[in-house]
Amino acid sequence: MKRNLPAILLILTAVALIAAGILMHQPESVLHKAVKICMECIGLG
Repeated sequence: MKRNLPAILLILTAVALIAAGILMHQPESVLHKAVKICMECIGLG
């Protein structure tokens, strides 16, 4: 169990941060930024 403790803590921290981002409506802004960057790289925008 002691050997897995850092991995478990890392997973719990990641889940908590993902939940906080979802509650703050961050997925929408991340998606918009990703689309904008993608369009610039391809040269369509």
